Amino acid sequence: MTDASDFIDLDDALVDLDRERRCGFSEVVYGEGKTVEAIRRIALAQLERGIDVFATRVSAEKAAALLPEFQALRPNAYYNEIARTFRVPKTSDKADLRQDDTTPLFRGKVAILTAGTSDLPVAEEARETALWTGADVVLVQDVGVAGPKRLIAKLPLFVDADAIVVCAGMEGALPSVVGGYVSAPIVAVPTSVGYGAAFGGVAATLGMLNSCASNVTVVNIDAGFKGGYVAGLIAKRVADAARRAFERGRSH
Repeated sequence: MTDASDFIDLDDALVDLDRERRCGFSEVVYGEGKTVEAIRRIALAQLERGIDVFATRVSAEKAAALLPEFQALRPNAYYNEIARTFRVPKTSDKADLRQDDTTPLFRGKVAILTAGTSDLPVAEEARETALWTGADVVLVQDVGVAGPKRLIAKLPLFVDADAIVVCAGMEGALPSVVGGYVSAPIVAVPTSVGYGAAFGGVAATLGMLNSCASNVTVVNIDAGFKGGYVAGLIAKRVADAARRAFERGRSH
């Protein structure tokens, strides 16, 4: 049953306050098409209820209007201009929260890979999203199939990741290549990078969907947020399982 306390009615938005309990993470604000005032009201409603604010597809102009007010509330609020993400942590405390001094901090690891530097805006959106989920994140840039040795050289940085996000345009081959080297699930993000026959990312999407690597799954074109979110969910499940195993061992 849905309770009225599960959401707050802002007239033009129903802010979901129960999302974290149901889905693992709190509601994310999609900034494109929203006014500065709409984003502001949603973010304030979330902050007032102890929710970590995360908004995607926020233009630099909107961020410039929002940042001064929110940095006054949380000095660690920030805007990533490349990713176009706006974040206001629910607390100003940068310290890692642990149950006690003897309990290790459990976090999953997410790796974000780009085929080329042109894929960076999508990769940065994925990176910011994965960080917001609480994962440890490593970004590995420019390891596309035009220079395969670059990928092999960087393999030690991500071979132990719990989930890997691979952002690639053109023909979208990189996720399949990465899939042949790792045992982790790969979230392939096709980007709209490429000349005419790339069809704005459609060619990369089809290439990724037809991957012969069994550990590759695909999200929408330029959907860095979706890639980072799915990888973050996987990492969170890994971290939660490790935490439960540690607590069971300590209790015996």
